[in-house]
Amino acid sequence: MKTLIIGYGNMGQTYANSFVSSRFILPSDIFVLTRSPIGDKNKYTIMDSNFYSKPIDSLFEVDIIILAVKPQDFNALASDIRSYIHEEHLILSVMAGVTIESIQEKLGCSKVIRSMPNIPTQIGLGMTVFTASSQVDRKELFIIQNLINTTGKSIYIDKEEMLNATTAVSGSGPAYVFYFMNAMIQAAMHLGFSKSEAEFLVNQTFIGAVQLQNRSDLSHEQWIDKVASKKGTTEAALLVFNDKELNKVIENGILAANSRAEELGKSLVK
Repeated sequence: MKTLIIGYGNMGQTYANSFVSSRFILPSDIFVLTRSPIGDKNKYTIMDSNFYSKPIDSLFEVDIIILAVKPQDFNALASDIRSYIHEEHLILSVMAGVTIESIQEKLGCSKVIRSMPNIPTQIGLGMTVFTASSQVDRKELFIIQNLINTTGKSIYIDKEEMLNATTAVSGSGPAYVFYFMNAMIQAAMHLGFSKSEAEFLVNQTFIGAVQLQNRSDLSHEQWIDKVASKKGTTEAALLVFNDKELNKVIENGILAANSRAEELGKSLVK
């Protein structure tokens, strides 16, 4: 199964690394088209001869094409590669905001899978949500999901518009986690811990809490009740959070991210 990765930024490199590391695709079957110099970027055992700076016919003798360029660069890319695309190509896009219809129209193709990964894909712990055009059959979807899962976990959805919500929740989500962690670290330092001690405390607390929840059938609410004893220290903190309606603040932030994702998507549709 030959694969062409177009764009060799963070996501392009992430896929190259994941495919090779998982042994899902042989390095000799991975090709890269990138306009920027490779320089010191890791090639993950992919041969130098498999890297190209300009499209040629033989480069597109592949089964899957991954579009890992910036959304604003897609129009220029499409005009450069449209003549090389054929109906049997499976096109996997990781471009935020660029619709399936737009990709089909500008590339003259039909089999398009659109995905929204998040940054932990770089270490194989990503969350990717994807959807596909009706021309992609079940077997092809299975192949694509296996590819995506080399970078972490995935969910298939029927409604393409839900990718905006995905951007707001899991796409931007790591930043929300880092924001909360940073607030805890600052509080710990205020209480007298050094920066390194505070970071260690908070990092391990998050790791432990997530693993504890993953390994049990209890809901988040039930875990909160288990930790928060009546009139105890945890309850004192939760009373402040609830008084400030922190859960509502977080929800409103995610809704704002969703609205912005919709706006950006509309700006890319031309």
